[in-house]
Amino acid sequence: MSLMGIDVGTSGCKAVIFSQDGQILSSAYREYAFVSPEPGWGQLESLAVWGKIKETIAEAAAGCSEGVTALAVTSLGESLVPVTRKREVLADSLLLFDPRGDEFLEELGSRLDDETLYRINGNTLGSPFSLSKLMWIKRNWAEAYERADVFLFWSGFVAFMLGAEPAADYSLANRSLLFDIDRTDWSERLLGWSGLDRDKLPDTVPSGTLIGRVSGQAAEELGLPEGAAICAGAHDQCANALGSGVTEAGEAMFGMGTYLCIVPVFAERPAARVMIERGLNTEHHARPDRFVSFIYNQCGSVVKWYRDTFAAQEHIRAQAEGADVYDRLFAELSDDPGGVLVLPHFAFMGPPEFISDASGVIAGLRLDTRRGDVLKGILEGSIFALKESVATLPGAGINPRRYRAAGGGSRSGAWVQLCADILDCPFERTDVTEAGALGAAILAGAGTGVYSSLEEGTAATVRVHDRFEPDAAKVSLYKERYESYSQLWSLLQ
Repeated sequence: MSLMGIDVGTSGCKAVIFSQDGQILSSAYREYAFVSPEPGWGQLESLAVWGKIKETIAEAAAGCSEGVTALAVTSLGESLVPVTRKREVLADSLLLFDPRGDEFLEELGSRLDDETLYRINGNTLGSPFSLSKLMWIKRNWAEAYERADVFLFWSGFVAFMLGAEPAADYSLANRSLLFDIDRTDWSERLLGWSGLDRDKLPDTVPSGTLIGRVSGQAAEELGLPEGAAICAGAHDQCANALGSGVTEAGEAMFGMGTYLCIVPVFAERPAARVMIERGLNTEHHARPDRFVSFIYNQCGSVVKWYRDTFAAQEHIRAQAEGADVYDRLFAELSDDPGGVLVLPHFAFMGPPEFISDASGVIAGLRLDTRRGDVLKGILEGSIFALKESVATLPGAGINPRRYRAAGGGSRSGAWVQLCADILDCPFERTDVTEAGALGAAILAGAGTGVYSSLEEGTAATVRVHDRFEPDAAKVSLYKERYESYSQLWSLLQ
């Protein structure tokens, strides 16, 4: 009996088939890039990305002798794909950092204050969410908006294309800014506030809900068993947390993918004002009786920029050899704090300030600066950018005792140790670094009775592989270096 987890991210997708006890039986990955029709814009080419996703599913299915009994999909948040009931894809998918729709924010803010919005949705008004982008699509892509029967998050879109009914799990629905977090349904008040149509949104369901079965057409095309169960997935960071075994209050996941993202777990919603002051959101976890918040930046995208700028030909050669160029690049990191200081504001930055229009800075370059020093500065700066928000968590009653590292970046022990030293907190890695796909597979298993609960699913599949304790000497050095980072950021502001 095997379970498939499909993980759709901003820059790549993967499909992984797991045994019931969490062993990887087969996997496949494809990378893709967003397109920018205008400077600053960013969108995924929906049909092209769907093609990549199908390739990963077919390759993973072909590599496993056991038939998949159930699957679920985890995905990036905010971005939506407009489709018809006949499964026609109508337009590309705007990414969270795309500024289209920002022109509506001032007017929206004048009609509803942040505290009221937060009490309903768990977020404050801002550029990343689906709401303002849907308003832009309604005005500027009017034909696609009118023809669309439903707008689906990527998790729901993939499930729908495989044969499921249109659906959005609670964690992804929350990223729209149109969801009532307590009623667990679309908010009539927020829909009226935005002027958007309820009938163009899917039904909302808890993560792990059975929402359909693999169609005959999808089965024939992709090599999946016809009738295999499709369960509702989750926002990728929530699935990462679940696949890392991070489900209890006092725990936190540290995602190391396209986004560097800290996901602390808590059992009760803190007061709106307390969270707003800290720039923190509240969202449903994939576990139905828990909540999470996000502290994030696009470090993974900056590391990819570094690869493509400093090691493009090496990357091509490594691919031809079946190797990973990141192993070579991370081997060039020095053990000690670097001499290059980087402000990682190359793209949209998350809490506490949610900056969309800053630029990155690389300071401290000298004639003896090595390539690896620049990468070390990028990694340090990205963790410094998170440190400010981490320091505010105890004031909201959120107290992570340790972090579980997940995602492709967590394969680098040097990077994980760097996180432990800068944040002065223990880190752990599990056997499966691709925790998002595992989290999706656990949801599929719990939704079909393979596991009696999510807790049983994580107990059966998640195993801690190693632990990283903060190095006291480096903790002290990084406190000084963080002060330099803060001064440089203050100057740029």
